[in-house]
Amino acid sequence: MKLKTLSEYKEPFDAILDFEGMLSEYTGAPYVVSTDSCTHAIELCFRYLMRNTPIKPVTIPHRTYLSVPMVFHKLNIQYNIIDTEWHGEYNFGFTNVWDSARKLSNGMYRNGQMQCLSFGMTKPLEIGRGGAILLDDITAFKWLKLASYDGRDLSCLPWETQTNFNVGYHYMMRPEECIDGMNAMLTNNISNEHTHKYPDINDINIQ
Repeated sequence: MKLKTLSEYKEPFDAILDFEGMLSEYTGAPYVVSTDSCTHAIELCFRYLMRNTPIKPVTIPHRTYLSVPMVFHKLNIQYNIIDTEWHGEYNFGFTNVWDSARKLSNGMYRNGQMQCLSFGMTKPLEIGRGGAILLDDITAFKWLKLASYDGRDLSCLPWETQTNFNVGYHYMMRPEECIDGMNAMLTNNISNEHTHKYPDINDINIQ
């Protein structure tokens, strides 16, 4: 399979759709929403869950990346730190959201879940920056897709023709990064799992 260059796409956003489609086929997730980072993918998932229902305190492992507890501080969600080990991914306890930043494998998707990927440095698909949400809920998919693109409906071109917007966030993945991701996947440049020794969140003070 020969990939198109960005200039060969009629619309740059079509490269993003192609990358999402490739991730869908590889992971088994019916829907994929690409984002500019795993952190923002996690944030969007919780913003979706918070729309109508208050979020109960979630659990996070005592060793994870600093941005994870900062997301919960930003969203005013209480969290409890638990002493547990994890490999590749972990679930935010009492939710269906996963931090899957250090995992990317064939058929990895879990039904009914929202698994957040990372394509940053030292990650299984390392392209410098980017993330994605794997899910099977069409309602959540539509909301997350709009939210990640400033509330924009990508079927409205040019975007200036759209007049009604829900509040969105500038969290979209760049087409150039999607092409890099597709190239890496086609050449099987994927490491199934990266391990990393994160600091203990219990020792970090967030003000």
